[in-house]
Amino acid sequence: MPAAIQFTAPETITLIDVPDEAAPGPGEALVRTHRMGICGTDLACYLGKFPFFSYPRVPGHELGLEVVATGEGVNHVKPGDRCSLEPYVNNPASHVSVNGHPNCCPDVQVIGVHKAGGLRKGAFLVPARKLHPGNDLSYDQLALVETLAIGFHAVQRGNPVPGETVLVIGAGPIGLACLEFLRLMDGVKVLVMDTNPARLGFCREKLGIDGILADGGQLAALETMTSGRLADVIIDATGSPKSMSGCFEFAAFTGRVVYVGITTSELVFPHAPVFHRRELTLLASRNAMPEDFGLIIGLIRDGRIDTDKWITHRIAFDVVPHRFAEFTRPETGAIKAIIEVN
Repeated sequence: MPAAIQFTAPETITLIDVPDEAAPGPGEALVRTHRMGICGTDLACYLGKFPFFSYPRVPGHELGLEVVATGEGVNHVKPGDRCSLEPYVNNPASHVSVNGHPNCCPDVQVIGVHKAGGLRKGAFLVPARKLHPGNDLSYDQLALVETLAIGFHAVQRGNPVPGETVLVIGAGPIGLACLEFLRLMDGVKVLVMDTNPARLGFCREKLGIDGILADGGQLAALETMTSGRLADVIIDATGSPKSMSGCFEFAAFTGRVVYVGITTSELVFPHAPVFHRRELTLLASRNAMPEDFGLIIGLIRDGRIDTDKWITHRIAFDVVPHRFAEFTRPETGAIKAIIEVN
């Protein structure tokens, strides 16, 4: 039987054998993983800190896939196609899905989180409607589309317009994904805040972001950069309760705050003096929309987004049990690590 990587318990990884999955039924596709991106969700699942994850589970939702076979009624992909996976398996008949929000369907099951994912050697079944073909992209590029989609959706939730200032807090992969799209928007001033000098250096050197807010004196620096106006849109991508509770002080009057990071902690913030007085809007951002994937594949194809600079580390499938933990440590310096599966 082909091998798979399983998160067996917090900080415990096991190499297991899994049976080959059956031939695809109507609306299904049999796929094989070539590349998997390691994201913050995977790290949190490994550490036992992700709210929607239970053990044991095969992870893997940032995937560059090959279509092996398709079932009846599947016409948009064929065997041999390269695809990115939209891993949020929603119930199309739910009220929320019917109303155009499949990303937060109450019945959503995320591949690699709620159900077995793609960190495996063998082929496995997925709903074919969740495959987005990109035959002129590499498997590396396709594995990064889902991360980028999370950032794109967060930017859409904030809805910045020309003349506004957007502050992204947290320069991890999701924050960087937000920056990729913000820097493509005309007339929007883009700023980024982080406590990690290396990540801020990446933003400046690789993404061309000049508005850098380093650790210490950030509010005063923001006031100077915006002539006292502060940020019209804040996207907090940290998942840190301290940051998520405190980020309102950086918001302009009538500003919007978007939480794209996730925490299991309760959040407390000043209501009357800040949130109410400034008439702020607080928005959550969950997953991404189906149409985001095709748009992002097109932007990569056209060279408007360069994913090569994101990939700082690579590991082989067989060494995952021994090396995965290193990516939980900031000193590893990973922007994006890729697992070469097949």
